[in-house]
Order: sequence, then C-alpha cells, then structure tokens
Amino acid sequence: MELKMTIAVASGKGGTGKTTVSANLARAAAEAGYQAGYLDCDVEEPNGHLFLKPRIERRYPVTIPVPVVDEQKCTGCGACGEICQFSAILSINKTVLTFDKMCHGCGGCVLVCPVGALTEKGREIGVVEEGQAGGIAFLHGRLNVGEAMSPPLIRAVRSAGRNSEGLVLVDVSPGTSCPVITALRGADYVLLVTEPTPFGLHDLGLAIDMLKELGIPHGVVVNRSDPEFDHFARDFCREKEVRILVEIPDDRRVAEAYSRGELAYDALPEYRDRFRELLVSLEKEARR
Repeated sequence: MELKMTIAVASGKGGTGKTTVSANLARAAAEAGYQAGYLDCDVEEPNGHLFLKPRIERRYPVTIPVPVVDEQKCTGCGACGEICQFSAILSINKTVLTFDKMCHGCGGCVLVCPVGALTEKGREIGVVEEGQAGGIAFLHGRLNVGEAMSPPLIRAVRSAGRNSEGLVLVDVSPGTSCPVITALRGADYVLLVTEPTPFGLHDLGLAIDMLKELGIPHGVVVNRSDPEFDHFARDFCREKEVRILVEIPDDRRVAEAYSRGELAYDALPEYRDRFRELLVSLEKEARR
C-alpha cells in the first residue's frame, strides 16, 4: 500500500504511552503492507528498540562545533564573549576561557573574532543508530549521559530519515519544549497521546495550543481509557475541537506485555483491530 506521510506521536506529559502507540502502529503498518519507518527522537531515553528489537546496521557519532582558541593570535579583545548569549566563551584579563558543554555551536564567536584566533572542532554529543525491525526502517538517537542539549541530535535523526518513504512514525519526547518542536518540524500530522486524567488533559491542552500555534494538523489517542472517566476526555476534546481517533482500554495485559518488552499488537491479537482502525483514520486525515 502507498501512503507517504510523516506522523509525529507526541504528548503533553510523560508516561501517557507514546512509545506504545508509535511502536504498535509501526508494526501494524508493516503488516498491512505499508512501507513503514520508525524514528525514535526521544533521544534522552529512547526505548522503542526494546519493543521493535531492530537489527542495527549502521552507527555513527553526532557532533556540534565548539571554539578552539589560538593563544598566539588572540588579543583578548573580548568580542567573542560579548556575542555569546550562553556564556560559553569568556575573555578575562586577556585570557579566553571556553565552556564546551554550554556552547550551542552557532559559530558566532568565530565570525566576530577580528584576528582569526578562533577555529572550531567537533564535540560528540551522541550517536545515531539505523537498522531494520521486521520490515520497519528503524532510526534512533542516543544522547550521551550528562549532555544538556538534545536538539542537534534530534535534527540528525530527522535528517537521516528525511528520505524515508511511506508511513514514517516519529516518537517525540514529552512536553512542549525545544526538543519537541525540533522533532515536530516537517511532520504532516501529529498524534497526541493522552490519558483521561486531570493531569493528562491539562497537559494535552498545552500540547494542542502548541500545535495550533505551529499550524500542524493533529488528533488524539486516548490511552488507558476507562468508561468511568472517558467522558472527561471526550468533553475536553470537543471543547478544543480536536478529534479522538481511537481509544485504547486500560488493560493490565497490555502493561504485562509491555513489561516483557512485547507489543500489544503481537501479544494480544484482539488489539490489532485498534491499531488497524487508527491506520484507517490516518489515511482519511491524509486525504483531507
């Protein structure tokens, strides 16, 4: 089947089930005959590989440029420190100090140095791994422990997957911060995964407002749905004028499968229809 579309799976808060939805949907798409890809952009704690179990075929580091000072040329003018908005380079008593982990790699200090005393070197922040997982093209990033900035690595993952064909699923980190917006760029549609709880719906509202500001079409998946509380999610989405595409029941068996590193799609055949239903809904959204 042909469906060229990039779907980002996001959430207002952590623990709602983004990976559950994105990994199961990728498996459902592959079995339905779609050319499917899975990009795990939750680079601080990627876990899609625990369920899709890919065969990694390629691995390479990702670096950002940081300044290197040639003390023989440096005059201590301080222009580099003045332009840096992150205090990653400072001139004190004609001595230039650099703080690599605070550097955002913009290159501004190199451009303003009047004597060419600054060059750049690459500092590794993480790795990108590529492979195959049962007919699914797999990509994820792993941020090095202690790194503060994930957007450069997220951009590397998205760039590596830019030529992917068919249905591409992007597993996004939770929240509405810079890493999330970086991962969302270029998405055709966003699935917002929520739970029908006050905290879940509050943070869902923040995510909906973000997507409206970005102008990206979106719909909602209610995970761990419960007949006693589902009306809250339905009323909330009606008020926000956002469609609920599918509801996934609060089922202990799904959690047990998850704890074993198994997809609900594989462990519980009755759940296959849920994700096939979601695929059909996405096809309809793509034609809008």
